[in-house]
Amino acid sequence: MKRVLCILENGFEEIEMVTPVDLLRRAGVEVVLAGVSGMELTGRSGITVKADSLFSEVAGERFDALFLPGGPAVMELRKQEDVVALIRAFHESGLLIAAICAAPLLLKDAGLVDGKRITAHFSTEDELPGNTGERLIYDGEFLTSRGAGTALDFGFEFVRILVGKEAADSVSEAVMT
Repeated sequence: MKRVLCILENGFEEIEMVTPVDLLRRAGVEVVLAGVSGMELTGRSGITVKADSLFSEVAGERFDALFLPGGPAVMELRKQEDVVALIRAFHESGLLIAAICAAPLLLKDAGLVDGKRITAHFSTEDELPGNTGERLIYDGEFLTSRGAGTALDFGFEFVRILVGKEAADSVSEAVMT
């Protein structure tokens, strides 16, 4: 079974977290929601979720991919050197990193975006001049997407990358896209 680590902090964008996590879990992927500042985290729209674990307890475990939802939480995560270091470690291990909305800023902070083709929320353009503004980009290292409105496409592509087209098609049929 594939495993994905999803890092959460207060202010995460709910659609960008819940949609891909739901699709991944429907496809049989284990997704661990890891709270940085606690076990209960509240998103930007006031929806509270319970993490599966604290980030500090699972950061050293084996995962197949890292998922970074966007939202105002990204600004807090950028201050967390242990989070940025983990992003670097995933990249150095050749593991997929999926980042949506403002979360590609974390890839920048980890020193990973120079010369890369990425997409992100338009609000990041000052810091991510390479932001193409496309709905979704998968370049073999990173899966990036621009925001809440692309969460479904992002989630299906994440499933396709991790467990294959058949799994993505099966989940798509089940949720009637």
